[in-house]
Amino acid sequence: MDITALFGTTQMQWIVILLAVDVVLGIIAAIIKKEFAFGKLGNFMKGLVLAYVLGFAVIEIVGQALPKLVLIVPAVFILVIISLLASILKNLGRFGLPLPAILKK
Repeated sequence: MDITALFGTTQMQWIVILLAVDVVLGIIAAIIKKEFAFGKLGNFMKGLVLAYVLGFAVIEIVGQALPKLVLIVPAVFILVIISLLASILKNLGRFGLPLPAILKK
């Protein structure tokens, strides 16, 4: 199994792009709110990057190794994207951007 092919999928690229947007917005919001701390960046790298990027890579491997489970790959991808979009919206809300009440929960 080629590791570069695993991380070069369109799905993985979207996850990485949304993670980058989320991080940048989170850093900017933290600086504006005077809550920025370098220690939180380390926690982010250990938490979200490992969970989303490596977690999804493992799911892709499982989907390739066990064809009966191949349908979980797109389902997990959709859940990851929804989670990242929710985090991005939360960060936009920290900027003071008005969000619908349903998105504030």
